Amino acid sequence: MKVEFYGHVRQYHNIKSEIDKNIQTVLESGQYVMGPMLKQFEGELAAYHGTKYAIGTANGTDSIWLALMALGIGAGDEVITHPNSFFATAEAIWIAGATAVFVDCCPKTKCIDPTKIEAAITPKTKAIIPVHLYGQCADMVAIKAIADKHNLRIIEDNAQAIGAAGPGFKIGELSDASSTSFIIQKNLGTFGDSGALVTNNPDIDAKVRKLRNHGSTARNVHSYGFNSRLDDIHAGILSAKLKHIDEYNDARRKWADRYTAGLQGAKTFTLPVALPGYRHVFHLYVVETKKAEWRDQMVDFLVKNGVDAKTHYSVAIHKQAGYPWGKEARIVGSVENAEENAITCVSLPMFPELREDEVDYVIAKVMEWDAQCAAKSCCCSCS
Repeated sequence: MKVEFYGHVRQYHNIKSEIDKNIQTVLESGQYVMGPMLKQFEGELAAYHGTKYAIGTANGTDSIWLALMALGIGAGDEVITHPNSFFATAEAIWIAGATAVFVDCCPKTKCIDPTKIEAAITPKTKAIIPVHLYGQCADMVAIKAIADKHNLRIIEDNAQAIGAAGPGFKIGELSDASSTSFIIQKNLGTFGDSGALVTNNPDIDAKVRKLRNHGSTARNVHSYGFNSRLDDIHAGILSAKLKHIDEYNDARRKWADRYTAGLQGAKTFTLPVALPGYRHVFHLYVVETKKAEWRDQMVDFLVKNGVDAKTHYSVAIHKQAGYPWGKEARIVGSVENAEENAITCVSLPMFPELREDEVDYVIAKVMEWDAQCAAKSCCCSCS
């Protein structure tokens, strides 16, 4: 059996009529950029998050960067985040001209560890960017308390967790703004790339709308800005899919439960943790091998047996070629949990349109590898 990692083609066929209808509406309108479909989707996205505003952008990276710019954060400022995330989290900080400050992640959730944040705060610190990694919310209550104590801004990197929530809070509720990405593999993905920022702050909304469109608020009137717009065809696709996002996330949670039940008792890897009271939406289902050298062995075995396993994110940001970049980044304390996560992570196929037989096949092959690896490890340790 072959089990793919992504299911966006299946998803398209399941709601083809809805997507095609919206695309046709855009094509017939003749308005393909900053048109009515974008306005419609922005309203729907804000309503879904329970925020006052949603601003479509070209991608999730731009959403973070433009939010930083709207808050006046740039050269000479510091922004705290963690290094076991996609590179774009820190990249957006650097594009804005600020310094990325890395602290460790929580050993359970792999999201930023709130207990590590205060030690990283200096007079230059202006913001915290928690990443809701793999579909699990960071502890926003604790992060909000720290931000309020030190008068810091919060921008949530929500590229992977649309529809997730924590005990007593929704994403976007406890921050100045929350960015998201709509690249195809996301829980809510279009057929290409785009992103958005949601916020309750009218000043951020106004500034990001201006910045994304060449600094323009009226035709032929421009100031400092960029080209970072979500076009109407992508907005139409996303509008169709947004109506199903809770259904999609429920399916991901169902497959995650099936994986977790079937992988209990494994000797060579640990399972992801879904915290009580949190709604984990499993953008990724990530296990961690107990030895770093087993990670690639596991992936190779699964791929050879038809399971399209992958790694996210196998090189921590501060371990990327070329780091460090002068004074643009620093590490505070140990980041051993983040480093361990990077070198041991294995992502199993996870998308709403999986079938039971596919999930069960993945479980069978993962446990087959586990048994073989455990036996070899025992033999090696006994010899």
